[in-house]
Amino acid sequence: MAEITINGTARTEFGKGASRRDRRAGLVPGVIYGHGSAPQHVALPLRELGAALKTSNVLLDIVVDGKTELTLPKSVTRNPLTGVLAHIDLVLVRRGEKVIVEVPIHTSGEYDRDGILEHNSNTIEVEVEATSIPAFIELDITGLAAGKSLYAKDVNLPAGVVLISDPMMTVVHLSERSAAVAEETAAPAADAAAAPAAEAPKE
Repeated sequence: MAEITINGTARTEFGKGASRRDRRAGLVPGVIYGHGSAPQHVALPLRELGAALKTSNVLLDIVVDGKTELTLPKSVTRNPLTGVLAHIDLVLVRRGEKVIVEVPIHTSGEYDRDGILEHNSNTIEVEVEATSIPAFIELDITGLAAGKSLYAKDVNLPAGVVLISDPMMTVVHLSERSAAVAEETAAPAADAAAAPAAEAPKE
């Protein structure tokens, strides 16, 4: 579990104007909340925060005025045009407490190559200690036959990790290639058959 320390500053000015000034200075406005504490408004360095967020479910030790808060990113807002970080919500966590998070799923193993592998769910929701969140959980798809699926219940969870997602949530499905090709060719054929009727002149 990655844990990264970031030095921030307390925000005393609010509103769109103050947020724009922070961003021009290379800072990301944010708020820390949770555990019944009053929200803390902070500004964090864009470069360091962006690098940290490349790791899924990263724990952030936010240091402001000499005080360190252990946090977990809860919500990230980006500029819709540039993709640059615009705001972040961080939730306070305590060492040893359990949290519910989405963890990425990685697949491994050889499956029936006559099928087309479809990833229906790229993450799985689990409950785990805040300081033990896995970077990803591996799903072994060895021997998966065409036409078959694997579900959340089939994921081999590490010790101490509890499944929260619906056990019957489909994670991967191996489509039968022949059926997939038939569907792709059937649609153009149906459109072609319908075209003359649509173009026929009215009398």
